[in-house]
Amino acid sequence: MFENLLPGVQHLQNIHPVVVHFPIAFLTGAALFYVLGLIRERAFLASMAFTLLLMGALSALAAVGTGLYAGPGVMVSRSVREHLLEVHKKLMITTLFLSLILTAWAAAAHQFPRKGRLLFVLLLLIMVGMMSVGADYGARMVYDYNAGGSACSQPIEFTR
Repeated sequence: MFENLLPGVQHLQNIHPVVVHFPIAFLTGAALFYVLGLIRERAFLASMAFTLLLMGALSALAAVGTGLYAGPGVMVSRSVREHLLEVHKKLMITTLFLSLILTAWAAAAHQFPRKGRLLFVLLLLIMVGMMSVGADYGARMVYDYNAGGSACSQPIEFTR
């Protein structure tokens, strides 16, 4: 079905790599808009920030779900699994829980909390930092230890 629409997908061992970039973009964008909303109180900033936070939390749920499903099948050594995959998994599950808690807090406060606003933004920034470190662990598994599998031989030559 995807051969013509998404030809690269046929080389994937699992769908996790397709969904991981959405929470990175949405949650980082949410943090940016909430910081702007902290600086300049504008309703559209809070609305945009909340929308991005909600989409980030939902896509983080998909990314963690597909990652947990894919994890046992990732072909890496025990040491890579222990030092990279397990740390990646813990950081990303924590990111998911923080995103869900912050989304619930924002929803209860009508998009941007009045009480504890600075703490809310600080937790968002901590969450984005944690997610960035977790994403780096994932990237190291893929690019340093071939956790993405050998979809193509090395060296890769350019062809039209």
